[in-house]
Amino acid sequence: MPKKPHPSYPTEFRHKIIALVRAGRTPEELSREFEPSAQTIRNWVAQDDRDSGPHQVQSEIGQPAPRRHWLRRHPARHRP
Repeated sequence: MPKKPHPSYPTEFRHKIIALVRAGRTPEELSREFEPSAQTIRNWVAQDDRDSGPHQVQSEIGQPAPRRHWLRRHPARHRP
């Protein structure tokens, strides 16, 4: 029997999850705590990036720091 589609999550809920990812939590960690799958959370973050541009944080020297979740997936690319 086919799986029923899940109704859309409220926009406010998606924004809270995206904010938690940007604060350093992993999609896998959040999927265990909340209902959406890790892939769904990654999709939300990617769509938010496309909609509003990449979110950069300032490093200690005042330059934009690379995004943490990108570094976790591509650690060798940022090695000098």
